[in-house]
Amino acid sequence: MAPSESFVIKTPCSSANIGPGFDVIGLALSMYLELHVTIDRSKSSSEHPLNCRITYEGEGEGTDEISLDPQVNLLTRVALYVLRCHDQRSFPAETHVHIKNPIPLGRGLGSSGAAVVAGVMLGKECGGLHHLTPERLFDFCLMIERHPDNVGAALFGGFVGTYLKPLTPEDVARVEIPLSEVLPAPAGGVDTGSKPPAPPNGIGHHIKFPWAPEIKAVAIIPEFEVPTAKAREVLPAQYPRPDVTFNLQRIALLPVALGQSPPDPELIYLAMQDKLHQPYRQTLIPGLTEIVESMTPGTQPGLLGVCLSGAGPTILALATSNFAEIAERIIAQFAKNKIVCNWKLLEPADGTTVVRA
Repeated sequence: MAPSESFVIKTPCSSANIGPGFDVIGLALSMYLELHVTIDRSKSSSEHPLNCRITYEGEGEGTDEISLDPQVNLLTRVALYVLRCHDQRSFPAETHVHIKNPIPLGRGLGSSGAAVVAGVMLGKECGGLHHLTPERLFDFCLMIERHPDNVGAALFGGFVGTYLKPLTPEDVARVEIPLSEVLPAPAGGVDTGSKPPAPPNGIGHHIKFPWAPEIKAVAIIPEFEVPTAKAREVLPAQYPRPDVTFNLQRIALLPVALGQSPPDPELIYLAMQDKLHQPYRQTLIPGLTEIVESMTPGTQPGLLGVCLSGAGPTILALATSNFAEIAERIIAQFAKNKIVCNWKLLEPADGTTVVRA
């Protein structure tokens, strides 16, 4: 190996569900977490914990939400899990990981999913584990993050459908496995000195759906967080059968509707409706019901449909034109509840890439 090397890992943010596709559908979007990594292999030891120095810029910089300790930071805990599954106890001496993160934390844009995917890729690259295919990396992601929609989109890119095999309690019980979206964090990823259990093969699978090139995503991002764990607590343990049928009908239409060119606004609007998660999360997101009900293709030219992005509070509006006008209308609705927002125009993105210097 060369005495020193550098590479950049680039992972897109993502929006999950897209209305009815709860825990199934994911869309990679054009805002990227980047890891700028340098490894100086000429050194035999390092003064930094686990041979790794972390620096950070971006969302959450300087707050308690972002740890620069490689034993605590989710990205490096995930990378260490991959390394330890391959009998490497720490990072190569000496590793520097500079994180650039524009993805808002806790807003429903897949910040933790992006961290898990980038972390798994970091473990592969630092460990020289070139035999790990994208499908095998997906297994590692799903041991840590049990929602395949965000990590599937962030790893593979595009508009994806995903499914997950049930794991046995024995598969996930070991404390060496780091867990995402746990409050309080961190959880798992403990170095017991033992080799962690490698993920079973084929935990999850994905398929890419077509996406009409005219469709863009307007993300309206409120300035408050909704932790995913909290957003799941408000969901019921059981659902009425008519509500489940309602979502199944729409999820059957959604991938076809969003792949047709030119897009059919009325079809997409109907296909993006949901009764399994959005109605229950309105208590956490003031104005959500009014926004979803008031924004229709009939009242707003260019609009195709509106939904909660992941667990929220970000609103995702799919549209073909009038992007600023759509964003301003939704921001005005939030302003009635004294909620400040910003917005971004995003497009479907490719999956995670690694570029070596």
